[in-house]
Amino acid sequence: MYLPVRRRPLAAALLASATCLGLLTGCGFSSDTGSSEGKAATAGDGSFPVSLTNAWGRTEVKEKPVRVATVSDGDTAIALALGVVPVITPDVEDGDKVAEYKQRAIEKLGEKKLTTYDDTDGTGYEAIAAEEPDVILGVNTWDMDADYAKLSPIAPVVTFGDKKESDTLTWQERLRTAAEALGLTAKADAVIAANEKTLKDAAAAHPEFKGKVYTYSVVHPEQITYMSHADQGPGVFEQLGLVKHPRSKNYSADKNGVSLENLDELESDLLLMTYPFGDEGLLSASELESNKLFQSLDVVKKKHFAVVPSENTLASAIAYPDALSAPWVVENLTPILAKAVAGK
Repeated sequence: MYLPVRRRPLAAALLASATCLGLLTGCGFSSDTGSSEGKAATAGDGSFPVSLTNAWGRTEVKEKPVRVATVSDGDTAIALALGVVPVITPDVEDGDKVAEYKQRAIEKLGEKKLTTYDDTDGTGYEAIAAEEPDVILGVNTWDMDADYAKLSPIAPVVTFGDKKESDTLTWQERLRTAAEALGLTAKADAVIAANEKTLKDAAAAHPEFKGKVYTYSVVHPEQITYMSHADQGPGVFEQLGLVKHPRSKNYSADKNGVSLENLDELESDLLLMTYPFGDEGLLSASELESNKLFQSLDVVKKKHFAVVPSENTLASAIAYPDALSAPWVVENLTPILAKAVAGK
């Protein structure tokens, strides 16, 4: 299952979907976002006009867009990956620090920060209209059913072709849809190819990962969640060479809780945990890791256990991949995996 990215603190993001590991599939993103002139889309490789069918009708883009607005963090990532600095985006960080990989992309495009609108109460229609965009990207949002009628009078809205695609499209499909409207299809293909290479190169550099059986679990407020269940498609862990535990077939999107009495269900060659809810989780990291049953697991005793940090947005970037994050995810995740595989 692919959900659109809405970059909030990871706790809120994971509350939105306890099945977010499925978002890992195809998590290969390019850090090569090219260059920009001001806030323009610069690499014109498409012809115009462009007509795209969407779930509410058709989007007609008569000329190559220059001023691009976005309605979600995933759409902002798409724009940045294509070398476009949006004229306005939602303030998804809410005062928190911008994710490192996103800030890198912004600075590479010659900006220090993005122009944002307060999205506490939803999409800022008036703020978007005030920027007079040529096009609005909304291929990575849950809210388009409510937004389309208010956004379309402002500018052509680029979004998905069917309402069900709001949570089924891969990031690559979303990227290509946006790229077609922006005249940047060749750039999108280059981004996808570069991201695939990033993951392949990382896997080749770490042959010790190949075939290692892993379990990935998230401590939610109401339960310890077996995230690497069989329903989930292959993602970044698999792309780096790991394989799911055969036990994963006993878990699904609807049955993914692990009780404290059954912590041995987490046993594996490699155990990865994350604690995005902190003190609001069922257990804190110290409480779980001092649990006698947890300590008795071979994977823990042999030090093949690691925590995927949430405070630096790594767990969020793994769970909610976008068109920018793969190089940064690889940079930060592979040392964690290497240490755990080695039992250090």
